[in-house]
Amino acid sequence: MKLDLIEIIGYVGSVLVAVSLMMKNIYYLRRINLIGAATFATYGLLVGAIPVFVLNSFISLVDIYYILEAKRKKEYFTLLPIEQSNGPLLKKFLDFYKNDISKFFPDFVSSKIEEDKSFFILRNLIPVGLFAYKEISEKEIKIELDYAIPDYRDLKNARFVYFAQSNHFKKKGYELLKAESQVPDHIKYLAKIGFKEESKKSGIYIKNI
Repeated sequence: MKLDLIEIIGYVGSVLVAVSLMMKNIYYLRRINLIGAATFATYGLLVGAIPVFVLNSFISLVDIYYILEAKRKKEYFTLLPIEQSNGPLLKKFLDFYKNDISKFFPDFVSSKIEEDKSFFILRNLIPVGLFAYKEISEKEIKIELDYAIPDYRDLKNARFVYFAQSNHFKKKGYELLKAESQVPDHIKYLAKIGFKEESKKSGIYIKNI
């Protein structure tokens, strides 16, 4: 059976709404749900299903409200240095997110964390990320771990570390950041925050501080 354009719009809206409900990250959930609900509202209007149009228009307005609220909400970011590589908070964090960390950093092991070169990223005093690096030279460092927990992957943590807190690295004399990855999602993340591949298909990405 051949589908017409209106039916396709309806199916697309339904799929987007369904996909949004399976997302853990509220940041992406709201945005995908908004697109899906708006698409499904359009479908309802086109076929004359007013209840469908009204309900999904309302859902779209609710999504817009919460997206704008999230943008207006001021958040407090800070860095918490790791004082003990075997500390209880660090151990619990690594144990709890072990499987998720391995998806983005398959070669990472906790022994790579050096006490003076690692820190938690706190967001409203919640530990939402863990950052660890090692010194390659007096001016270069390699990022061993730059992990954000699932509910807080909206790039705000990265902007805080790489831009707002860039002096953290500059004060130590570092001028170049390096990261190594073969994981597609991690590579996309690196590109978004300004890393560029050192040479074609090298898997090594660099960023000037």
